[in-house]
Amino acid sequence: MKKTFRIGSRESVLAVAQAQCLINYMEKHCPGIRPELVTMKTTGDRILDRTLDQVGGKGLFVKELEQALIDGRIDACVHSLKDVPMEVSEKLPIIGYSAREDMRDVLVLPKGVTVWDREKPVGTSSMRRTMQLHKLYPELEIRPVRGNVLTRLKKLDDGEYGALILAAAGLKRLHLEERITRYFEPEELLPAAGQGILAVQGRAGEDYHFLEGFFDADSCVAAEAERAFVRELDGGCSSPIAAYARVNGEQLILFGFCDTYDGSYACERASGSRHQAEQTGIGLARYMRDGL
Repeated sequence: MKKTFRIGSRESVLAVAQAQCLINYMEKHCPGIRPELVTMKTTGDRILDRTLDQVGGKGLFVKELEQALIDGRIDACVHSLKDVPMEVSEKLPIIGYSAREDMRDVLVLPKGVTVWDREKPVGTSSMRRTMQLHKLYPELEIRPVRGNVLTRLKKLDDGEYGALILAAAGLKRLHLEERITRYFEPEELLPAAGQGILAVQGRAGEDYHFLEGFFDADSCVAAEAERAFVRELDGGCSSPIAAYARVNGEQLILFGFCDTYDGSYACERASGSRHQAEQTGIGLARYMRDGL
């Protein structure tokens, strides 16, 4: 008889699609284990009338799942890494990271529209995106938009916005790549730390060796560098901080973005060894905090 392995996920269509990535792996590579999806609504999914920084940050998307882990109602959970707080309990460690999907931000226009109407507001609730967009397009009106990806797309198609800025990874995992009008390269819009990577969280002391093939070494290196950068700057959901690490063999290049004391922002880069990912992230953060 197969052992059941319960995988926790938010109940949004995108979150389920992300959890399905792990389920698909297990169905193919773990013949003695039956994966079972357990979904739940988180506080972050319930509160939609305020931006995340007004209600406690992105940790609101994971705390119910973490409690289910503690209670033993699930055996692991799948998160979008950019939603995971920078400090994670030793009792509930991140046990691995998926291969990275496209980490870029993208421009999405209303369905059937091919010309961007810049007279209408652009929807994003991210301070990181807002600050960088204002540099690219100073004339834009940027208005917060909450809800899952499908909810946001409906608001766009109903005429509330002229465009949305979304993560390419989410659209691709939902097979909505055709909605993408334009990709922003990291040099234009630096993505959130961890964007495009899935994090699998478990309980300390449990045996998860059967999931090792799902995890990706380069994603681990990138995650360590990016999260160390943000953690050193003490960045939360409301902080306009971004980081992206390119991993190429033994080397990594880390790009960092943060606001400065005078209300503007800076974007810098640092190079290092993949074996010193965390130190590279900390070093770049300290340089930008103390040297700019």
